[in-house]
Amino acid sequence: MFSSKGTRIIQILLVFLLLGVATLLARRYEPYFWAFWVLVLLVLFQPEVRRGLGQVSRLFHGVLGSGRQEAGHVIDDVVEAAHSLSAKRVGALIVLERSAGLGHYAELGVPLDALVSSDLLESLFHPYSPLHDGAVFIQGSRIVAAGGFLPLSRNPELGRKLGTRHRAALGLSEETDAVVLVVSEETGRISLAVGGKMEAPLDRSVLRRRLTDFWAGGEAPARGSFLDALARRWGAAKKA
Repeated sequence: MFSSKGTRIIQILLVFLLLGVATLLARRYEPYFWAFWVLVLLVLFQPEVRRGLGQVSRLFHGVLGSGRQEAGHVIDDVVEAAHSLSAKRVGALIVLERSAGLGHYAELGVPLDALVSSDLLESLFHPYSPLHDGAVFIQGSRIVAAGGFLPLSRNPELGRKLGTRHRAALGLSEETDAVVLVVSEETGRISLAVGGKMEAPLDRSVLRRRLTDFWAGGEAPARGSFLDALARRWGAAKKA
């Protein structure tokens, strides 16, 4: 096993190797010089490119109308399921994907392809369900996986204040831009982890508002021209 420092050194060496190979190939095949460098830049800046494409996707999806309404239905179901599970003291871990793809995390769980519904979410976290200890991944309006495992936060300041579910929620929010909802099995308290920070406790109205802000890009835009809507949506995408 390599240490994190050793892994970083290997990554840097691979980058320089890739640059050297690309330069040699570009010199030999001069007509394709720019194509080689475009490919190199896409590889080097893959996370940024993917994040930018995600923002553009959310931008046009929201402007065209269906995205915001769809997100509202998903949030309603997530809020309903969270409060039902909270009342029963049933633990839950729900991941809502934003611009950063979570495929490599979701692959650790059981693949699903189902529309989000409060009943389905509750059944997945039922104590007798074989998937209840893992995380559920939501992508758009669909549940794409369940029973997944998340990286635990390594923040030394946490101590033993938080349980495994909360550490997992913080861990994923530290590595990605995902919004992670947690229901405590011990207290029923509902929390949200975003950007490496935890918000709790959250009642129904506050939870819905925070999910709308973090995941759906804020309140629905006011009526106006297409360009006005486009500009407002672009501003919301950049804040996300």
